[in-house]
Amino acid sequence: MLTVTDLTYRLGPRLLFDSAGLALPERAHVGFVGRNGAGKTTLFRLICNEIAAESGTIQLPRGARIGRVEQEAPGGDGKLIDFVLAADSERSALLEEAETALDPHRIAEIHVRLADIEAHAAPARAAEILAGLGFDEEAQHRALKEFSGGWRMRVALAAVLFSRPDLLLLDEPTNYLDLEGTLWLIDYLGSYPATIVVISHDRDLLNDVCDHIVHLDRARLQLYRGNYDSFARQRAEAKMLQAKFVKKQEERRAHLQAFVDRFRAKATKARQAQSRLKMLEKMESVEAAVDEDVLPFSFPSPEKPLSPPIIAMEKVAVGYDERTVLSGLSLSLSNDDRIGLLGANGNGKSTFAKLLGGRLSPLSGTLNKSARLEAGFFAQHQVEDLNLDDTPFRAVQRLMPDAPESKIRARAAQIGFPNVKADTKVANLSGGEKARLLMGLATFNGPHLLILDEPTNHLDIDSRAALAEAINEFSGAVILISHDQYLLEACADRLWLVADGKVRAFDGDMADYRKFVLESARKSQKNGAEKKREASGEARRDAARTRRDAAPILRKVKAAEEKLTRFSDLIARVDLMLSDPRAFERNPAEATRLSQQRADLERALLAAEEEWLELSSELEAANAG
Repeated sequence: MLTVTDLTYRLGPRLLFDSAGLALPERAHVGFVGRNGAGKTTLFRLICNEIAAESGTIQLPRGARIGRVEQEAPGGDGKLIDFVLAADSERSALLEEAETALDPHRIAEIHVRLADIEAHAAPARAAEILAGLGFDEEAQHRALKEFSGGWRMRVALAAVLFSRPDLLLLDEPTNYLDLEGTLWLIDYLGSYPATIVVISHDRDLLNDVCDHIVHLDRARLQLYRGNYDSFARQRAEAKMLQAKFVKKQEERRAHLQAFVDRFRAKATKARQAQSRLKMLEKMESVEAAVDEDVLPFSFPSPEKPLSPPIIAMEKVAVGYDERTVLSGLSLSLSNDDRIGLLGANGNGKSTFAKLLGGRLSPLSGTLNKSARLEAGFFAQHQVEDLNLDDTPFRAVQRLMPDAPESKIRARAAQIGFPNVKADTKVANLSGGEKARLLMGLATFNGPHLLILDEPTNHLDIDSRAALAEAINEFSGAVILISHDQYLLEACADRLWLVADGKVRAFDGDMADYRKFVLESARKSQKNGAEKKREASGEARRDAARTRRDAAPILRKVKAAEEKLTRFSDLIARVDLMLSDPRAFERNPAEATRLSQQRADLERALLAAEEEWLELSSELEAANAG
């Protein structure tokens, strides 16, 4: 499907691809992995001809359609559903041509092609995709401009999925999704009938969707068969074998060098020493396959644990001003709880987290907290609010105003910013580094309660594993909101579902929740289809009633139309006879009678026209009713 041959590309002084090659099978579902900044998104841009390679080729089958989510969020006055439907350019063009085509053969071709691409089912398919990504029927008919950038990026994703390209390129598609949207997308992509290449740090997506993994490492592309877990196993085994080979080669090199050093000066052994020296020169240097080290996360545990419960609620309501978001909350939190919050975006997960973290007060009810409770709070939106001119050193210094520089730098290194990295401006930090800085600051004093709201968006797979390890080592309580199933499964002991204005325990694990979400989505779609069918049936019944009520009037209208026709024919016949100029000469009395008859027919025609107009108005009113 996709062939990359001898691809070389530099970004400034950095060599991103060095004679890289790749051949993807037809309809492969491929996960594209590698370190942040290695060049994964750049390869997508090369495939789409947005930039040109220094050398090498990228080949696709003739006429293959590429689908990729644009970087800019769509906007404007158009409805969501219309934007998604317009993504199928062939369908849109055919429907437009069908309105103006005159050639019967072309009209037939258009309708055959529309049937082939199942154009009649397109609105239902577009609605299903939008519903899976979190847009209910009412939202689907709202204007794009009414939604935030993140929600509009979901619409852009829906449009690409709807267009069903031959090669689907997805770059971190779950970044704008909640857990429910992520679960739906994984299920949808699993049965996608064409080639997919997806850049993702979501281990579950890479495991459940992908049957191949492409690894970008040291400017080369390596294809592995299997999902991510299979790739990780193959990669570990390869590194182990390579490490053994390197060790053997070093031992062989040392043996040859020792022989040369020992016998080079002896005439009887000089020839042998020289041959071994040539062997040494010809031995290829093989580097050990060592990945870059992943810095660990470090969350200081509270010095003195609190007596449970650290938070207790009784019939608490919470919201903003006079608007209640959640009510009837009667829950308690222990000092070592690990709770994952579930529920679609907009249901109140972040509101509940703010209540626990002391950022919102109850509107009603009773909330008791331990007097010494300290909460550390990380929310994804805070990453965008960082001062770009700040540095990790200055941020840590503000929390240690009286400490010497050596201690401040030691603490900055502990949270992931050693040496000169501590003096790097926030503007020059990667998204993952900004998230690391915020988490380090949020947990700086060893909080009793750690609240993490979507902490993984900018972290690669290895960093997510390091985060899970740090959460599990932390001895305080944790509230976790994440669309990353791996993180929830690794860290959460209990699951709470935020839905319908309530927070309640979810009885089951993440596998049960995935099943619950997908079944709920299918049930919702089925109910929506049934409502449409019912509405359609009701419309047909209304039409039948209208036709039944209008039948007597319709018969009268037809009788009036017959009168009009008959009178018009008679007048035409009289006019024909009167048109003979000799008619009055031959029979003046007959001519006079015809003239009188025509006048009578004219009056009858006018009366019939008035009757017809009146009955037509009655018929229109009956049909409108």
